[in-house]
Amino acid sequence: MASTETTTVREGHDLAGLDALETPQQIRKPLTLTLREKVLPPLSALTLVLAVWQALISFHVVDDPSRLPAPGAVWDVVWQAWLEGELLGYIWTSVSRGLLGFGLALLIGTPLGLLVARLKFLRAALGPILSGLQSLPSVAWVPPAVIWLGLNNSMMYAVILLGAVPSIANGLVSGVDQVSPLFLRAGRTMGATGLSGTWHVLLPAALPGYVAGLKQGWAFSWRSLMAAEIIASYPDLGLGLGQLLENGRNASDMAMVFEAIGLILLVGVAIDLLLFSPLERWVLRSRGLLVRD
Repeated sequence: MASTETTTVREGHDLAGLDALETPQQIRKPLTLTLREKVLPPLSALTLVLAVWQALISFHVVDDPSRLPAPGAVWDVVWQAWLEGELLGYIWTSVSRGLLGFGLALLIGTPLGLLVARLKFLRAALGPILSGLQSLPSVAWVPPAVIWLGLNNSMMYAVILLGAVPSIANGLVSGVDQVSPLFLRAGRTMGATGLSGTWHVLLPAALPGYVAGLKQGWAFSWRSLMAAEIIASYPDLGLGLGQLLENGRNASDMAMVFEAIGLILLVGVAIDLLLFSPLERWVLRSRGLLVRD
């Protein structure tokens, strides 16, 4: 009897050991390691780009500042805009438009994607149109939007919606197509049908494809907005990053042009790092696909 109990206890310890090996260990990384893995690589890449840029100037590969200004000249323009209190205004004008337009695209693209994914008739009718709209350059929508709506913020939001909604809808359709039918059957067995099944079963299962669509939708939103601001530049619209880029071109001021390009790139990277990267990590972690950051 004692031998049996000893064997049982030993097997229990063995199983506990195996379970411990299979259980993801959430270990917080030291701050120095996080900085080395997350911050150092992009900083190194940026330093390399600036070094090559400065080398082109220093070694007279490009001697004309009207073609390629030095990094210091671009920084002087950025710093002057900061001292004059204009820098944050450029950024906020464009970011507020982009986020609001993306929010509207999210409200439209999500139910549209669900309907196209679940209704065969709508998929046959709208699926090719959404794919075609997604491949259409967003700049093509600026002239008709100006004619229809005039030079105002409504025109900007219309261009953003036409650029972002197809990407969000197609991303959700792709995510739904990858959901296993077993999940849907299990949900129906437990009473999750209709809207309840969509909310509690279908959407969570389709989340990876949906998040990918959201990320692509934001990229299209931002690109569409920049195209609209560059083409439809008007004083009453305020000075956003696209207008800043166009003003630099009109003035043949390459330092201002590079300032605008750098700020546009900075906003795009910041939104990705602050919003979409954490969202992607959360989705992967909730599915056991990401043990440690």
